[in-house]
Amino acid sequence: MPVRPASHAAGSRTDYARLIGDDAPPGGCDADMTAHDANRDAPRRDDASTRPIPIEEVARYPRPGTAVPLGHRFQPGGRLLTYLASPDGGLGQCLMGHDLDTGANEVLAVPPGPAGEEQLSLEERLRRERLRQRAVGITSYAWSDDGGRVMVPLLGAIHVMDAPGNALREVVPTGDHPALDARFSPSGLQIAFVRDAELHVVPVEGGAAVQITTGARGTGRTNGLAEFVAQEEMERLRGYWWAPDSSCLAFTEVDETHIPAYRIMHQGKASVGYGAEEDHRYPFAGAPNARVRLGVVAAAGGDVVWMDLGADEDVYLARVGWFADGALAVQMLNREQSELRLLRLDPETGAATELLRETSEVWINLHRCFRALKEGDLAGCFLWASERTGFQHLELRAADGSLVRTLTAGDWIAEAVARVDEARGRVLFMGTRDGATERHLYAVPLAGGEPQRITAAAGMHIVVVDSTGDTFVDRRHALDQPPVVELCDAHDGSVVQVLSAPDDVRIAELALVPPKLVHLSSRDGQELCGALYTPAGEGPWPVVISVYGGPHAQRITNGWDMTVDLRAQSLRRRGYLVFVVDNRGAARRGLAFEGALRHAMGTVEVRDQVDGVRWLVEQGLGDPDRVAIYGWSYGGFMAAMCLAQEPDVFRAAVSGAPVTAWDGYDTCYTERYMGTPQSNPDGYAQGAVMTHIEGLRGRLLLVHGLIDENVHFRHTARLINALIKARKPYELLLFPNERHMPRGEADRVYMEERILAFLEDALAPDA
Repeated sequence: MPVRPASHAAGSRTDYARLIGDDAPPGGCDADMTAHDANRDAPRRDDASTRPIPIEEVARYPRPGTAVPLGHRFQPGGRLLTYLASPDGGLGQCLMGHDLDTGANEVLAVPPGPAGEEQLSLEERLRRERLRQRAVGITSYAWSDDGGRVMVPLLGAIHVMDAPGNALREVVPTGDHPALDARFSPSGLQIAFVRDAELHVVPVEGGAAVQITTGARGTGRTNGLAEFVAQEEMERLRGYWWAPDSSCLAFTEVDETHIPAYRIMHQGKASVGYGAEEDHRYPFAGAPNARVRLGVVAAAGGDVVWMDLGADEDVYLARVGWFADGALAVQMLNREQSELRLLRLDPETGAATELLRETSEVWINLHRCFRALKEGDLAGCFLWASERTGFQHLELRAADGSLVRTLTAGDWIAEAVARVDEARGRVLFMGTRDGATERHLYAVPLAGGEPQRITAAAGMHIVVVDSTGDTFVDRRHALDQPPVVELCDAHDGSVVQVLSAPDDVRIAELALVPPKLVHLSSRDGQELCGALYTPAGEGPWPVVISVYGGPHAQRITNGWDMTVDLRAQSLRRRGYLVFVVDNRGAARRGLAFEGALRHAMGTVEVRDQVDGVRWLVEQGLGDPDRVAIYGWSYGGFMAAMCLAQEPDVFRAAVSGAPVTAWDGYDTCYTERYMGTPQSNPDGYAQGAVMTHIEGLRGRLLLVHGLIDENVHFRHTARLINALIKARKPYELLLFPNERHMPRGEADRVYMEERILAFLEDALAPDA
């Protein structure tokens, strides 16, 4: 869906505790918290943490303490650790190298000219939207498998560094169309990329690129690129895959010509004409999807062998990979997203063999845990993950797909595979075994046994494990710990080197106080988790609810991103109690918790948010007559729904980029949770904000970017029509040059000013 909570590339998710800490008791409900208890840990009036936060700081990116190195890669077979970092702590990134023996750091490559988005093509800007990417400059790079070269895509061109520290050499120049999604062949001798809808291959030494696919350019089709819903909703950003021996490539042919174009006008441009409009083949819920075929073509070009993906064309190509013997491993998802098939495909004939089939009465959550094993007695086997118990866990499967053994189990989640260490017979993986508000690295034997926790510090961890399985880079953070990057031993988790520690002066200047994580119970006894940003002074306080609320996401974690929620921190210092609740539907708590809103979005989530407000009031923390709510994307939908459905609870709402009717959002996301408009008409009707508009009594501020290609402005326009018909007042804040994520600094500052003024006015004692 729209904007996912940060962690990027991934999502944050979470667990709940009374007062999360090293000695936090497991389980339980914080039913006895009072205003006095909350105030005990609140900022004092004379504390630096009570000073107002400037609006410019609230709107500023990166957030305090978050400009840490990322994109770490170990040089294959070498002693260099590369990463991306900003020299000035801003958004402009360079390619850096860290010598693992000496500890020395050096700049390996810098972007040419000023870093910014202005010089990027439309294709590149839209790809950045799919990636939720704000950084500029050098934003991606790759090592060749032999560790000899580094590839750096820049401004639609492809550059290669022939040895670490050498100057960048242009291999593919900038053209009329950008070179997209460049990737080394496994041999390191060639680079593949997509330009103007066709797949190309170029020798790494340079020379003319060879176009190896045909028939897409100028037709509305693409070869080698992932379609919109694959990028936005399935986290499949790739549309081609090199074979392990570099002889050929599998690629997608995407046909969207039958999908009507949805036109977006750039109304804020000073001049009209070319570039003032853009057309998108957007698949609305219940309408046709793109037609996707999978072909295999030789790296030198030639005839395409089309893979047999089954008779049903109305399906999703979810994942593509390779077995060690050169067969393709393809995951196919039915349109209802209740059935996932893993196929073994012969790249020479296209013939398919089904290895396994997963079904769900809720929906299938896709994973990236497939790993083909290559060594010893397990050669030909593969690693898999299943959610059939209600919690995703790792399995070892034989070459024919049959279950060899289950590797993890319990009421927690094995989220992602970090490395399969075949030499030592173990899998390193990320999971929630120590609570859903944390993410840790664990190891489990391929032969079976208890998982061992590797990461020691409490909080959220993102790791990159080296190819030997001996060391890993750990980017960790917690509510009271800004991100730290460390090199660690992959056997006992001990710190080998501190690679980066916080040095952002804004951390001390802003003196941010972490929120308190709390347990509460819903009206039907479901345990929920929340976060309190408590003001100075004595409660009860006016309340502002910050909400996302949608599936496949989580907000409450023991993570620094909660502490640097500067809008919440700013409101806290102005005397508002800000509260965040992960309602049912949130991820990382199991399929039953997430699936509670199946076919009924806008129902149980609203009730859980109301129960959060009632809990605040019962504890003496919140003023029941002064409650507002704000959210963006699904959170914008939630804010509007809460105001319309619960007018006795909410006085005001800020609804940013809301989905106001699910028939106006895309197929893959919407139908996963709601079915189609044809199969679930009542659910779609009840899930539309317009259905409940007669109940709206409070104040409503609608915020939207006019060139949002994800949640179209049409959503807000349809709501406005209903408001006019019902003679309901509303306020409107538009950004003509913004998409789904407001990027312009001036726009963000203005937005924060307007939202703050709206909330202060709406929650005034005499309002």
